[in-house]
Amino acid sequence: MANRHLSRSIVMQSLYEWDFWGKEDQDRLKKIVERNIGEFGPGISDADFIWNLINGIIGKLEDIDGWIVKYAPEWPLEQITLADRNVLRIGIYELLFGNREEVPPKVAINEAIELAKNFGGESSGKFINGVLGAIYKEIGEPGKDDK
Repeated sequence: MANRHLSRSIVMQSLYEWDFWGKEDQDRLKKIVERNIGEFGPGISDADFIWNLINGIIGKLEDIDGWIVKYAPEWPLEQITLADRNVLRIGIYELLFGNREEVPPKVAINEAIELAKNFGGESSGKFINGVLGAIYKEIGEPGKDDK
């Protein structure tokens, strides 16, 4: 498993647990992430990618959740499964706020779909693809036509 994919898996599992217990406690999230890095990623040489994702998602959580509500209108945020909701948070963060040179939009979408297939239900991959695909369609790919 590639280092970045493993890192995203750790982020997803950490966000899932934090979301399950209630998102108010930032200290709890830090402890969860540290424990999960130790348990699931002892071979990860650089945890900066994990922490950048976690801190970025938490810093933009309200905005990200707003995008989820807008692009999954049939599903109230709290009715989306914990796995799907947190995979969407990772995908939307990377798609909208991440470094596009480091993680191109299509890579962000594909990685989120793979996380959904691994951690979500039978239709999670399609759901994640539909939401992220609709967002990508709206925002386009900035800089794509630059010479």
